Amino acid sequence: MSYGPNYPDLFRRAAEVIDKILRGASPGDIPVEQPTRFYLVINLKSAKAIGLTVPNELLLLADEVVE
Repeated sequence: MSYGPNYPDLFRRAAEVIDKILRGASPGDIPVEQPTRFYLVINLKSAKAIGLTVPNELLLLADEVVE
């Protein structure tokens, strides 16, 4: 199971910050941003190997389920 930031969204937001800097904004004036979108991946084969049963409710919330 993996839960972390959505990297394509992070890269898009980083590009926006870089664009601001290239247009003359001072890097020190740009606020630090925290991730707002996250990605949940569940690996059922790994879960089974360690004796973990993943509830269907959690599987429905997952962005990706690896069989």
